Amino acid sequence: MREDFGRSADGTPVERYTLTAAGLRARVLTYGCVVQSLEVPDRHGGMDNVVIGLDSMEDYLTRSQFFGAVVGRFGNRVAGGRFTLEGRTFRLPVNDGPNSLHGGGTGFDRRVWSVQHAGPDRLVLALDSEDGDQGWPGNLRAEVTYAVTGTGHGGELRIGYRAVTDAPTHVNLTQHSYFNLAGAGSGDILGHLLALRADRYLPVDEHMIPAGPPAPTVGTPFDFSSPVPVGARIQEDHPQLRRAGGYDHTFVLPGPGPDGAPSPAAVVTEPGSGRVLRVDTTEPGVQFYSGNQLRDRVFGRGSGLCLETQHFPDSPNRPDFPSTVLRPGEEYTSTTVYRFSAGDDAGKEPLWP
Repeated sequence: MREDFGRSADGTPVERYTLTAAGLRARVLTYGCVVQSLEVPDRHGGMDNVVIGLDSMEDYLTRSQFFGAVVGRFGNRVAGGRFTLEGRTFRLPVNDGPNSLHGGGTGFDRRVWSVQHAGPDRLVLALDSEDGDQGWPGNLRAEVTYAVTGTGHGGELRIGYRAVTDAPTHVNLTQHSYFNLAGAGSGDILGHLLALRADRYLPVDEHMIPAGPPAPTVGTPFDFSSPVPVGARIQEDHPQLRRAGGYDHTFVLPGPGPDGAPSPAAVVTEPGSGRVLRVDTTEPGVQFYSGNQLRDRVFGRGSGLCLETQHFPDSPNRPDFPSTVLRPGEEYTSTTVYRFSAGDDAGKEPLWP
């Protein structure tokens, strides 16, 4: 279903599409590829929106903190707003202290994407980013596909990313939804149980840039190898928690399976509702953000958590990290699946099937 949703800052019309499957309903905006709402059942079959969304286009222009958006060209931070590629130094807008964050001040989250396909359970959106856009080289064509499936007791939102370029550049797209499995606006997420399929994470410096190689999680507040409440250790006197005001770190994942398919990365359980979110991805990392800096008049600190599947922060300046370079003739692809279930036995299944 298509609806008019308003206009962007430059007057471009914005549309909203509703995707439905048994046990799941998603509303997606052409502005920023925003997932405005994602309704899934609890253990009793009651439907709630489990992502932070805003009611109007004006709200998205004035209040959004990347709520539900696809961010790019480069999700996460680039140190100093600069990088060197093939002997040339490129400068990016600085919008996060000394860093460039999520592609710059006018990143993909603030653009109106064009509709390539719209069906009852699948939506394909595209964006053309010209050479020099926010300082990035190359003319880039990006596509994002949202597809929903359901069983009546839950369902999944599958996100496929694709991009091509006519000159060497960097690409790192991700989805920036804030999840609250008790229902958006129902309180904080500190009681959500989180498990991450990661035994290493990336410590950060005072500017939130990865410092050194990945560090082991064992014996630290960053060990989520088994389900732990988000808030259980968030107040511990650990230098990384103090630096970020909570969790805002990349966890190193195993990467895709041998067939290139998404592999398990995270499980989140909300005991009250019985809802479980399982995240599978082809990406090498997931940024776990506990909503430390949320300052919205409705959605305050800790109102939602993000699990942003992506390559590592500052990869353009770190040759030791998995490469984010995309060259002409190549195709950037990435897949992430958010799978929902609910019930009295929720969260008791094996963590990593």
